[in-house]
Amino acid sequence: MTANATSAEVTHANVAATGVTVTERAAQKIGEILQREPAGTMLRISVEGGGCSGFQYKFDTERARAEDDFVIEKNGATILIDPMSLAYMAGSEIDFVDDLIGSSFKVNNPKATASCGCGTSFSL
Repeated sequence: MTANATSAEVTHANVAATGVTVTERAAQKIGEILQREPAGTMLRISVEGGGCSGFQYKFDTERARAEDDFVIEKNGATILIDPMSLAYMAGSEIDFVDDLIGSSFKVNNPKATASCGCGTSFSL
């Protein structure tokens, strides 16, 4: 990373290195959610132990960005992922689905060997 690299360049470099992507649908929904929050609010996605399959995704809004956060900026939406969670999510696609059982964010994780029916819990 050069001293004069823009945040957009850094963001694209990070996405290329980890393979974590956000669909247009998810970016739009995140942007809608963040517009209702105080200025500077971002979406944090993390992986925690628990859930019916061993690990679960957690979605929170927050206004503080840690120095080592992985940042994705797309269509006015800012997504933060901490380094530990990023290790579990590398190669994942973050999507937003709206179907008969409801609407929710879904992480399509190629590292997951199993997941629960609702898609928020997974195992490696």
